[in-house]
Amino acid sequence: MNKEVNDSFRTVLAALQKQQVIAYPTEAVFGLGCDPDSESAVEALLALKKRPKDKGLILIADNYEQLLPYIDDSSLTGQQRQTIHSSWPGPVTWVMPARASTPDWLTGRFSSLAVRVTDHPLVKELCQKFGKPLVSTSANLNGQPPCRVAEEVRLQFGKNFPVLAGQVGGRENPSEIRDALTGNLIRQG
Repeated sequence: MNKEVNDSFRTVLAALQKQQVIAYPTEAVFGLGCDPDSESAVEALLALKKRPKDKGLILIADNYEQLLPYIDDSSLTGQQRQTIHSSWPGPVTWVMPARASTPDWLTGRFSSLAVRVTDHPLVKELCQKFGKPLVSTSANLNGQPPCRVAEEVRLQFGKNFPVLAGQVGGRENPSEIRDALTGNLIRQG
């Protein structure tokens, strides 16, 4: 890790621990994220994006185990689990049944939750060091295109916004979204 990335890594990790919203590179675009267990952090993220709470959010994680506190793994068949795991780590988001205890600030109006195990090395390390998944939504203000470089994030959100310096993965489109129970495509990747 170069010095800029290393310094920004410490900055965003500290911001997450203080329940703040951060930006980080993903497979295709920069994402906005926060602690999924902090209602105030999620509300700040939704306000920043002008995103309705009822739409629900995506969680991005280093590994499947990080997602287990939020999803109802027992409702999946072995075949469904195998299909999901065969696409990870990578840019496929799966909509899975949520645990009854998963807060509605994550699920919105749904009884499910969108989750992804990333293959982006910086996000993997961030989730490892933070010890849990992050909320993940594209880093852009309403009506603006998603940011693909750190400078675009700072232009939209301010020069002091906590941004993990680094490169996006090079994919053109945001992650594909599929229904874990049916396998149906929800959003083309």
